[in-house]
Amino acid sequence: MRRRHQFVAALIAAAVATTALSACGDSDTSDEVVLLTHDSFVLPDELLATFEDQTGLTLKVVKEADAGQLSSSVALTAGSPRGDAVYGIDNTFASRVVDAGALVEYTSPDNALGPADDALPPPNLLTAVDRGDVCVNVDNTWFADRNLPTPRNLADLTDPRYRGLTVAMDPATSSPGMAFLLATIAANPDGVNGGWQGYWQRLRDNEVAIAPGWTEAYNQEFTAGEGKGSKPIVVSYASSPAFLPTTTALLDTCFEQIEYAGVLRGASNEDGAKKVIDYLISEPVQAALPESMYVYPVREGTPLPADWAEHAPEPESAATMPADEIATNREAWQQEWRTVMGR
Repeated sequence: MRRRHQFVAALIAAAVATTALSACGDSDTSDEVVLLTHDSFVLPDELLATFEDQTGLTLKVVKEADAGQLSSSVALTAGSPRGDAVYGIDNTFASRVVDAGALVEYTSPDNALGPADDALPPPNLLTAVDRGDVCVNVDNTWFADRNLPTPRNLADLTDPRYRGLTVAMDPATSSPGMAFLLATIAANPDGVNGGWQGYWQRLRDNEVAIAPGWTEAYNQEFTAGEGKGSKPIVVSYASSPAFLPTTTALLDTCFEQIEYAGVLRGASNEDGAKKVIDYLISEPVQAALPESMYVYPVREGTPLPADWAEHAPEPESAATMPADEIATNREAWQQEWRTVMGR
């Protein structure tokens, strides 16, 4: 979570040089505010410095792993948080944090400028920050070199021509993995070819590989990733090809993933946490999100990089699902998935 391209993060690691990483995220003074987030969080160092200059606060960033694990950690520490604010809770895991009572209400003055359009119930607990539609990505060069057509949709991934070529993520530990599972549930209704369970049986029989998270899948297993792996088909994001133009996102396979930020109940610096929320949806930060974390901003009127229109267009009809439906069924779906996959 994301989000996403950690090799990009390595190039601009100075972005977190101003933030002390700590095994414990509790604020010791009101001059410090602690942001809990996933391990793909990165922003330009000048933006972090501006936040500190404008607020007089020192921003400490404490990173978990994937957004799924972040959500679990925040839920388990509800009322006694390791930080003040959290960023990176997505719509597939949000109910876990909300139901645990881990958040307090806050409405940013800029909430009506786009974030409110993606609000989750109950309102004002989570503020939308970015959108990163989860889609199947393919390595065009790999397929061209073998004169093999690329798959076009979810059904194609079960075609024997693509046996052993796909890597997805565990939906219990990975937020894009969960989003992909939801995409397959939306595309395979009950009573049609065995429903989504039948679809995953066919994927399993076609030797789909399962990685614990996005980093392992994209950076290590994907043929176009930095690890030059063996899988030319990977679950990633609609925005990923903006970084690797030799790849393509299959826009008919996408599920809408939205990331949120919130103020943690029991925060040592609640006022500072609110300032962090304001900062994350401010114009400068929203404008930096595409090239820093390869996600789409939610603030109205925020420009996208010029090459995104060609390499990273937003899906016109990504699958979605009501938050209450996800909340009601998520654990059961994850358990059914484990049963189908023999895990």
